Amino acid sequence: MPVPSPDRLENDFLGPVPVPSDALFGPNTARALSNFQISGTPLSEYPSLLRSLALIKRAAAEANTSLGELQADVGEAIAKACTEIVEGHHAQHFVIDMIQGGAGTSTNMNMNEVIANRALQIMGLPIGSYAKIHPNDHVNRSQSTNDVYPTALRMAIRADSKALKHSLLGLAEAFQQKATRFSAVPKLGRTQLQDAVPMTVGQELGAFATTIREDVLRLEESSLLLAEVNLGGTAIGTGIAASPMFRDAVLARLRSYGEVLIPAENLMEASWDAGAFVTFSGTLKRVAVKLSKISNDLRLLSSGPRGGLCELRLPARQAGSSIMPGKVNPVIPEVVNQVAFQVIGLDLAVTLAAEAGQLQLNAMEPLIGFNILFSLKIMTNAVIALTTLCVRGIEVDSAACKRHLDESTALATALISRVGYDEASRLAKESVLTGRTVRDIYLEWGGSAELVDAAYATQFGSVLT
Repeated sequence: MPVPSPDRLENDFLGPVPVPSDALFGPNTARALSNFQISGTPLSEYPSLLRSLALIKRAAAEANTSLGELQADVGEAIAKACTEIVEGHHAQHFVIDMIQGGAGTSTNMNMNEVIANRALQIMGLPIGSYAKIHPNDHVNRSQSTNDVYPTALRMAIRADSKALKHSLLGLAEAFQQKATRFSAVPKLGRTQLQDAVPMTVGQELGAFATTIREDVLRLEESSLLLAEVNLGGTAIGTGIAASPMFRDAVLARLRSYGEVLIPAENLMEASWDAGAFVTFSGTLKRVAVKLSKISNDLRLLSSGPRGGLCELRLPARQAGSSIMPGKVNPVIPEVVNQVAFQVIGLDLAVTLAAEAGQLQLNAMEPLIGFNILFSLKIMTNAVIALTTLCVRGIEVDSAACKRHLDESTALATALISRVGYDEASRLAKESVLTGRTVRDIYLEWGGSAELVDAAYATQFGSVLT
């Protein structure tokens, strides 16, 4: 006796397609599943994109029902299925690889098929009975992949960017708290890794907080560009196969869900233009560059514990060597560096994909969306790790800070306004040649201790008074 097949047989215009019997997706998804085994990252790993797609489909079903384009029972069943997906159900049925050919058609059809089959179940009908609810004719009514997919990407990116902005604000606050705590600790400021001028630990850490807060503002600005969508333009922006009233109706529904969306002024331009993605990705690169620079500084300032600068003490997270006893590495800043490098590289891929658009469509949007969403995910995780596992536990070796400052030539610079550049240069040169401090040499040459203190006070402001 033959063993029953675990698959059901469905058909598309290419012919019969075996589909797993318990799957809510259908033939389009099954074909794409075999075609695109690329990244190993399925759509289900990005719930924000699932939610955005399902919200669009629900809004479309409600709009089409109100316009008489769908029967009320069909529209209601579709809307219920979409709501379940928005609430996090059925994620296991979204199996399409995030990197795919077809401009996102496979992702759109994965969503259409799951919604159609779940809606059929809600109506008490068997999966695959598409005469009643069809993935294209009903779920995808008045839509095209070319307006649904980029709109969903924009919504998902805006949603995920909130987590990154929140984590960055937390990091800025952690640095600010440390800046306040160590505001009165003098140290040496350096340029090009050479002695420069006196400063405080608080000033150094406070600058980190400021630059991070600035980048949150830049993220908010670039996120606004993603609010403009081409939904309602269908295939290339002409609105073919959709009611003239559909665009306003579907956007009104999405706004009622709390989505901030702006209709594109020119739907045809908006159907191929990826400029907003380029700008947003560039902003992520900017953030990555800043975070990497800060991580470099943390690693350098904590280098040691004897042979380096050892001015900061980072929390010890794990043993640092399989052979060198007692070695502890700055593993959290190191992983932030690596995440930053990855984001910078992904930005180049986004740029190239945006440039590769042709005529009325950019078929490379799956790569654009995947790279930006992945960048948001790993950057958010990295910032949280940097905040909770590193910055909040930073301590300062004030003795090392004072020793480096006292032994540096920084005081000579601080004295320029009082003794002149030439005299200050003589002081610095003598200090370097003899190994003695600028202060001792200056006092030996007849300078006053009060003038030294005044020079330092000018550099530090009121933080040490």
